[in-house]
Amino acid sequence: MSQPFDAPLSLGIMSSEIQPPATLGRRPRRGSGRVTLMDVAKVARVSAQTVSRVINSPDTVPAATVELVRSAIAQVGYVPNLLAGGLASGRSRLVAALVPAIGGPVFLQTIEALSQTLGRHGYQLMLGESGFDDADEAEVLQNLLSRRPDGIVLTRIVQSAAARAHLAASRVPVIETWDQTDDPVDMLIGFSHADAGSAVADYFCQRGFSHPALLTGDDPRAIRRGAAFETRLREHGLLAAGQGLPTVQVPAPAPLGSGRRGLADLLKAYPATDAVFCSTDMLALGVLIEAGERGLAVPRQLAVVGFGDLAFAADTAPGLTTVRIDGAGIGRLAAEWVIARVERRQIGPQSRDIGFELVRRGSA
Repeated sequence: MSQPFDAPLSLGIMSSEIQPPATLGRRPRRGSGRVTLMDVAKVARVSAQTVSRVINSPDTVPAATVELVRSAIAQVGYVPNLLAGGLASGRSRLVAALVPAIGGPVFLQTIEALSQTLGRHGYQLMLGESGFDDADEAEVLQNLLSRRPDGIVLTRIVQSAAARAHLAASRVPVIETWDQTDDPVDMLIGFSHADAGSAVADYFCQRGFSHPALLTGDDPRAIRRGAAFETRLREHGLLAAGQGLPTVQVPAPAPLGSGRRGLADLLKAYPATDAVFCSTDMLALGVLIEAGERGLAVPRQLAVVGFGDLAFAADTAPGLTTVRIDGAGIGRLAAEWVIARVERRQIGPQSRDIGFELVRRGSA
């Protein structure tokens, strides 16, 4: 399992108290050639303490001063020594986030909102990849903890006892997201994947589809959604006793092409298929393209439902019916909770079910 850590997504360098700006001239020089915080203060005509506050706690500084100090920082080319500040304060001002696959679009809104919210409060996001397999979970998290983050945001539920022990011993605030559990490591922001799968099955039944099928990635949460989808279809009588749900499983993260090939495989094995639940919108987009190539009318001959409500979902032809998750809301709330815990403020209940919404569009 890979354990890369990308370049920072955001660096919160923001504001302070204002005085009239100096005329920005030549870059200050020191004997060592290194630009210092005092050089920034002289150019901005503010105190060194004000510059420090802009760098370390910008939310405590007026916006106009932020702009002034940021201009001075850019002019002189100052690079803050965040390591030294972190050693002095006991904080790294880094928050780490793990996603199964950095290239996957499902968690993009969560990561963007997390990064932006942290940046506004002077924190930096460090992004890593965990993969979909739990086998190396403890090693990945131990590697993450070695970088001394102020908080950790996971787009998963921690499975192994060893990983849970590492996190508990670190005393670092941890937020598990995009899932549910009765026993979170620390804080939890998620929803029920099983309920989402059941909701799609209910919708297929209401719409009168009689030969539903499943096209799913092989990651654990998609498999849980698919299992709940099958169980509810059986409860509705759409699957006879002993009859399995027509299913094609593809490796996650699944690209658009897997959707095209997956539909071809489904129709070859189960030609009567009239509705497909896809574990991601990307797979669903591939299904829509393949259906068009085959001359299948959507939704009259084939209904398609995705998961995620990605940016393109409303603009497909027809628009994609899908399960919407408030990924941006998860990211914002996770950032707020981490910052509150680092600053020793109360956050109230430390577990929240954000739910989901079945967005009905033309594809189903």
